[in-house]
Amino acid sequence: MRVRFWGVRGSYPVAGPETVRYGGNTSCVEVRLDDGTLLILDAGSGLRLLGDHLLKGEFGQGKGEATFLITHTHWDHIMGMPFFAPAKIAGNRFTVYGLKRDGPSLESIFAGQQSPEYFDTPFSEFSAEFTFNEIEEGDILAAGGATITCARLNHPYYALAYRIVADGGAVVYATDTSPFREVLIEDWFIKNPADAAPSPDGPRYEQMTRLQERLLALTADADLVIYDTFFEPEGYKSRPHWGHSTPDDAITTCQAARVKRLVLFHHAPDNSDAAMDQLQEKYRRKVEGRGMELLVAYEGLDLQVP
Repeated sequence: MRVRFWGVRGSYPVAGPETVRYGGNTSCVEVRLDDGTLLILDAGSGLRLLGDHLLKGEFGQGKGEATFLITHTHWDHIMGMPFFAPAKIAGNRFTVYGLKRDGPSLESIFAGQQSPEYFDTPFSEFSAEFTFNEIEEGDILAAGGATITCARLNHPYYALAYRIVADGGAVVYATDTSPFREVLIEDWFIKNPADAAPSPDGPRYEQMTRLQERLLALTADADLVIYDTFFEPEGYKSRPHWGHSTPDDAITTCQAARVKRLVLFHHAPDNSDAAMDQLQEKYRRKVEGRGMELLVAYEGLDLQVP
């Protein structure tokens, strides 16, 4: 497997001289199997860059096929779809997986952001073929030579983490999630951060414990884990109800799961290249001698797994 990063930011895209090296596009990661199967993790603004790249090959000829694994439908994770050039070419085929839940369907959410109030081209006018599949935690998927499993994360409006096993390796994509000491799996953001903490003797505490155990099982012995590290500790203290983690949380989870490589991901849009350099140096020192490599995601980062 090869893993390439096309968008690494959270919340919203940014541009300017201070974000040139790490990039300013939102979540989109390409996973390419040895047999040529293409998996696309999330459809943030980085999807536009990936789409333009794909046009140079079979997708430019209307012969491409890919599978999208969508963590959740907050806008920073789907906003690239209207600008995804291969969707405009007849013959290309895309399968889209996302979490089944009450309310609007997965397909209607994607179509909704291209309604006439927001965009000039309706989703229904894309020439490529799209198939939408709504899945639940624990479902097992197949794409090419990959086996894909999922687990629910601790994030408002829910989110899924995915584990991809193929070519003798395992990659886990776990964004967006808060640590499991707060409860954030309801439909909307919790207005009062103090209300996020579950009672140790209540049902929500047990629920958080189960979610944490499932994520640990999903990440167990993975070759590469891409993990939400939007906050540093001080920022997290003021916004624990936003549904994001810190590098310390990622390191704790991945060391408990015996992960080989951890990639810090879903960077805060306010973090400059200089700030990201400092964060990388700080947390690489923290994992020295612990048997785990730590990287910080940037646009264009290309990794071989295993």
